[in-house]
Amino acid sequence: MGDPVTGTAAGVPFTALPPSVEVSGPAPVVVAWHMIDSPRTDAAFAAALPLAAVPAWRVYLGMPLCGARMIDGSMDAIVERAGRDAMLAYADPFVRQAALEFPAALAELRERLGFDTSRMAVVGGSLGGAVALTILATREIPVRAAALVNPAVRARSLVGLVENMLEQPYSWNDEANQAADQLDFVARSGEISARETQVPLLVVSGAEDFPSFREDADELVSALRGQYATPDDVRLSRVAGLAHPLAEDPGIEPAPQLPIAKVVDDAVTEWLARRLG
Repeated sequence: MGDPVTGTAAGVPFTALPPSVEVSGPAPVVVAWHMIDSPRTDAAFAAALPLAAVPAWRVYLGMPLCGARMIDGSMDAIVERAGRDAMLAYADPFVRQAALEFPAALAELRERLGFDTSRMAVVGGSLGGAVALTILATREIPVRAAALVNPAVRARSLVGLVENMLEQPYSWNDEANQAADQLDFVARSGEISARETQVPLLVVSGAEDFPSFREDADELVSALRGQYATPDDVRLSRVAGLAHPLAEDPGIEPAPQLPIAKVVDDAVTEWLARRLG
């Protein structure tokens, strides 16, 4: 139904895909935040998870220092930050900035593209999943449905992965612990379930994802199912053969969709189409 729209909105790089199925009146919108693993840009995430059968605009927002905001065209600056301080120079500022940028970017894109923000879903992969969870927990923006793919549910688990990679322990202090508490969405599940209208949430978790991420996904789903009026509005989909990434490295440019990403795409599409259609 039209070519992708790309550019920046309120300083945030984006790739927007117009509805590819007929929609009467202003279309709903799905807003997605990509992984820092592959696919690690808005354009690459749009290619890996196009959600073409969802009757909506699909808007993919760039994370800080990614895509058009990469420094010298590489991810080196992110690797440096994660190595310097995985919590306070990487996880916390990235999620916080992406969440803070979102309202202004959404407002500008609504003006330009004409979608209906009263019917909105949010999607996030890995660290982008922590952004989507932040939006859900802060409860300021109406959301009709949500889906997460291998999400970073707890920042401490993410820091643990960096520790393993660097083979050195992270030096926790009060500031880092406070930041990690804000990015522990099992602990904050009560804030998500306290929304005026509880948001149907699908958590897609790869059977080959990091063990800590799988455990956190299980615990988030279990916590929310215990708090939702309709427990079946929260679902875990464990995908056989899915590791952490959804695309092959380097994951910066759009690439043909991998068969395993198609499995994820189908699951998320089915979940969102039912709630936005």
